[in-house]
Amino acid sequence: MTIKKFQGKTEAEATAMAREEFGAGTVIMNVKEIKPKGFLRSFKNSLFEVTAAIEEAEPAQTANPASPAHMAQPGNINVAIDEPIAIPKPEEVKEVFATVENTWASSMEENKKTDYKKEPAAESNSSNNSNLEEKLESLQYLLEKKLSQPIEEQKEEFPKDAPADENLKFVKMIYSILLENEVDEKYVNQIMDEVEKVMKKGASVDYILSNIYQKMILKFGQPQPIQLSENKPKVVFFIGPTGVGKTTTIAKIASRFKVEKGKNVALYTADTYRIAAAEQLRTYANILDTPLNIVYSSKELNEELYKAKEEEFDIVLIDTAGFSHKNEEQREETKSLIDQVPEEFDKEAYLVLSATTKYRDLLEIADMYKEHFKFKMIFTKLDETSCYGNILNMKLYTGADLSYTTYGQNVPEDIEILNTQNIVKLLLGGK
Repeated sequence: MTIKKFQGKTEAEATAMAREEFGAGTVIMNVKEIKPKGFLRSFKNSLFEVTAAIEEAEPAQTANPASPAHMAQPGNINVAIDEPIAIPKPEEVKEVFATVENTWASSMEENKKTDYKKEPAAESNSSNNSNLEEKLESLQYLLEKKLSQPIEEQKEEFPKDAPADENLKFVKMIYSILLENEVDEKYVNQIMDEVEKVMKKGASVDYILSNIYQKMILKFGQPQPIQLSENKPKVVFFIGPTGVGKTTTIAKIASRFKVEKGKNVALYTADTYRIAAAEQLRTYANILDTPLNIVYSSKELNEELYKAKEEEFDIVLIDTAGFSHKNEEQREETKSLIDQVPEEFDKEAYLVLSATTKYRDLLEIADMYKEHFKFKMIFTKLDETSCYGNILNMKLYTGADLSYTTYGQNVPEDIEILNTQNIVKLLLGGK
């Protein structure tokens, strides 16, 4: 499949350009209006950008289907070599879907019973909307059914003569769903392009879905939670902008290590700019019966760390000042705290970001932090948004490992290691 963008003064003009180049088999995947910018924008007209795709014609195959002619050709990605794609084991997938199985079942049953009546304004939309809803419903079923089967059964079940136009419609639907979930369009195109390289001719939609699912799982990578060191005390810094929930996140993680794992935990705060910051963390420290120290410099922090080592604390969690990514003075103070930790301590930094922050702002934050810090990422406030595309966007943009997600204010309940399979399912239109 070839995907290309065309721009014109009108949507019709851009579409015509796409059809002129690609021919009658052109599939329009997305239409975007590009509004003029700058001081003279009121005197300029908008442009329309059309993303179009065309199924690439393949040469006729005369060899036996099992012959090397059906294997990846030079120039294509050899997934078995470049990337160890593996469909999750049935027991792993069942575990993931167990938490949502009841929700799905009740939702499906409710849909059968409900007589949906659209408002007159909604009736003016194309029939694609209703078709999309039906396919989203089918998508949930396909994910559960296909990913719970052994790999051998999946391979045997794929039909060889699925209509190409149906596949294009399905890919277009997935393309739209990912954009609606705010996945950056360039990453959507990457996913589709990579899936095309391993897609069998005439493959069924559930086979296509399995490939998309696998690719997205690989792009998220393996989440990396905090791991204690055997020989060194663990020192963990939490960095990030103001208002993203660093302090509450620290309390949740401290509670997990203290209560559930029985570890000795110390809490430090270097946030001396907010009056209530230390008091908020002190409240959690008192509840957990854990010491809290306020540090004002890297020298003072190191003195406290040596004391913690003598007292045999397993992990020290450090809250840093939240600041604008444009505040260089506070940034340098935080950098000094992290850089000057002695080598006999195992240190890590976790960049805490809110899932509700605008993508453009996240990019600016990431640009500043990745220039000065090596970090893993924690995403908070998943309960305050219905679009999770920024999690994938930031993973691909920064290359940093993902770690925890939080979804509420309850301590310690509302935190978990990033559930990659569940996030991918949501990005693909699941519930």
